[in-house]
Amino acid sequence: MSITGEPLQSGTAVGTDLLRWDHVGLNVADLDAASAWYGQVLGLRTEREFAVPGTGLRGCMLMHSSGYRLELIERSGSVPGIQAAGPGEAALTRGFGHMAFQVADLDAVYDAMLAAGASARVPPTDAPRPGARMAWVADPEGNLVELITQR
Repeated sequence: MSITGEPLQSGTAVGTDLLRWDHVGLNVADLDAASAWYGQVLGLRTEREFAVPGTGLRGCMLMHSSGYRLELIERSGSVPGIQAAGPGEAALTRGFGHMAFQVADLDAVYDAMLAAGASARVPPTDAPRPGARMAWVADPEGNLVELITQR
């Protein structure tokens, strides 16, 4: 069944004309620290903050001037997930392994993220995508972030 209520035919997309990307959610141990870091490093501003009473869950939606959004969620009692040393190791665990950003100046953004507390995972190098370069860092909580640019 499609999101419009019509039966799906084999090979038919699920209401693609009605869908648009909204945000990516990232669970974190320290909401305030993560919000400050992503604000500083990626230029995100807080769109809204929220809490779910009785659950120990709070979060915030961050937004970039280009329109993409990152939702950070903190819940007391959470435990660390994947803490991969790089993309190859992350691919050994199913589920979301990283988020990626297109950047104009790969080396400058990579260096700025390291200076802001990110950890190096893969230094700037050729990407598997033809004509592209990539680099990988981990945010202060160990979440993988890919940076990619076209040559």
